Amino acid sequence: MTEKTELRTDRLLLRGWRESDLAPWAAMNADPEVRRYFPGVLTQEESDASVARFQRDLQTRGWGWWAVEVRETGEFVGFTGLDPVEDELPVTGVEAGWRLARSAWGRGYATEAGRAVLEFGFDSLDLPEIVAITTATNLPSQAVMRRLGMTRDPADDFDDPTVPPGPLRPSVVYRRSRPLSG
Repeated sequence: MTEKTELRTDRLLLRGWRESDLAPWAAMNADPEVRRYFPGVLTQEESDASVARFQRDLQTRGWGWWAVEVRETGEFVGFTGLDPVEDELPVTGVEAGWRLARSAWGRGYATEAGRAVLEFGFDSLDLPEIVAITTATNLPSQAVMRRLGMTRDPADDFDDPTVPPGPLRPSVVYRRSRPLSG
């Protein structure tokens, strides 16, 4: 696999993290609406630590959670990418995910970035399958998963052991297999 730390779409640049991303990333993670499907908001320190992990993974593996930038304006609007599923979960494989600032919602950016990530995972990493996991209540993210051609089998759903008991614990799993080459 060739190291590739940037992906481009028509409107977006998926890239490594910059110092200038720390403040808008922390603002996103402090926004209760952006974090409504997570157990809580993050502190500045927790946000900064996540960026350090993301950048380390990009540098060591050549893939992971990329910062998302609008190409036309250079505005940082969130993150997307691929990461191995956490060991604590009853699902294995590589997970696709995304999180965007509220100002970027409703513009198709999550689907556009998700397509680029799936293409990279199948074409560059030769993954046989990519999963996406979210809380059962996160209908907007599930809609993105369906737009990406991912499908859900309710038999795969589980209660996330990393989330405190409550409405965010029930989780759903969407999957997409590598397209057959023609």
